[in-house]
Amino acid sequence: MSEEVKHYPMYIGGVKQVYPNLTPGSPIYAKSVVAGNLVFVSGMTGQDVETGQLLVHDIAGQMLVALDKVKAALEEAGSNMNNIIKTLMLLKNLEDYPIMRKTELEYYQKHAPLLVEQPPASTFMKPASLARPEYLVEMDVTAVLSRDK
Repeated sequence: MSEEVKHYPMYIGGVKQVYPNLTPGSPIYAKSVVAGNLVFVSGMTGQDVETGQLLVHDIAGQMLVALDKVKAALEEAGSNMNNIIKTLMLLKNLEDYPIMRKTELEYYQKHAPLLVEQPPASTFMKPASLARPEYLVEMDVTAVLSRDK
């Protein structure tokens, strides 16, 4: 039996992030993909989805934007923040790690209290660079639609 795979496209400034709507050099990706009970959320950054611009330039601000985008993507797919089972955090500067984790914890306290008591598996990496020089963080998430399945 094959499971249905559903793609949820990313829109930035109302433009679907797939060909032929993209300008050369723009990323092409789905916001999230659901396969069976798993939800894979693309790496979310501090980029505003309405304007395509980076409106905040500090790590805490970019984390909050990324977390809000993760929350919206999970809800669109039929899940929620409490269903996160794995995160991958990409940080531009190692010095930002404590702020990133503090911001994440405070967000979970408000929007995903289950994750405060049962945190998801998490991996942290410091890549050579992120998609744009001004990005400070990128968050990639795996969740489930239901913890009962």
